[in-house]
Amino acid sequence: MGALLRRVDMLQRRHQWLAFPFAVIKKFGEDQAGNLAALIAYYALFSVFPLLLAMSTVLGFLLHGNPHLQQEVTNSALKNLPLVHLQTKHAQAGSIVALVVGLAISVWSGLGVAKTAQTAFNTVYLVAHTDRPNFLKSTLRALGLVVVGGLGLIITTALSSAVANVHSIGGLNVGIGLRILGIAIAVALNAGLFLLLFRWLTVRDVGWRDALPGAVIAAIALQALQIAATAFINHKLSGASKTYGKDVAGVVVLMSWFYLQAQVVLLAAEINVVRQYRLWPRALTDPPATEADFRAYEAYAERERYQPEENVDTEFA
Repeated sequence: MGALLRRVDMLQRRHQWLAFPFAVIKKFGEDQAGNLAALIAYYALFSVFPLLLAMSTVLGFLLHGNPHLQQEVTNSALKNLPLVHLQTKHAQAGSIVALVVGLAISVWSGLGVAKTAQTAFNTVYLVAHTDRPNFLKSTLRALGLVVVGGLGLIITTALSSAVANVHSIGGLNVGIGLRILGIAIAVALNAGLFLLLFRWLTVRDVGWRDALPGAVIAAIALQALQIAATAFINHKLSGASKTYGKDVAGVVVLMSWFYLQAQVVLLAAEINVVRQYRLWPRALTDPPATEADFRAYEAYAERERYQPEENVDTEFA
């Protein structure tokens, strides 16, 4: 068995198409990125419902007197959230109290998402704890992430949904073509949003080229997951709300959905790190370790070392 593992190890070291994905998966496990994704999903679950409340109230102000359009816009946004249903008939007139409460809770929980995402990305980029931003800087950075990321997500969702919901132009049925165009626009816009966030979520110096591969992969993967999840839920989980209750099924599926999305994003970030710092090939069996292993181990040791009297250099390339 040991001889077989050594042969497989030598095979993957010699071929980049095997060595690179193995290095990404190994680093994903070393960083305990699955646990970080679960924490992001936890905060995301608490932020989405007050955000939907605020959105419904804003629609009540902007689209007063047109409840049908309110429902259409809300349904477009909810397409990204499986088994979640929001009644908006009460939001025809809007409510200042609901708006303030919804925005306040969503910003507070959104700060939790942003701070956890910062921790996750600094962990993925092997940033030493002494080089991470303090509480004030981290909070201000998180607030900017909430504003930019939240507005960006709303804009990308609205634009792609607006295109996808057009079924005809001048009497010509172009529904399928525009749905495909809507998907392409969503991927492009989300890739641009991820490109910005991937550089902003860590204090490590990340160039546009360094962030681009993971941003594109994350955008494509999340769009594919959304399409697949919609089809799967419609065909396989249509009876989940009858079995477990609509509210319980919605929360369970939504939590799983956020967790899966967070894992995809962190995996995309790991791809960027492994590519940027050439952390491959990694050894399948130790010893012997590779040069990439030693660079990674030194970076892990540097991240955990506490040196208050020195200016720790965290570059490990």
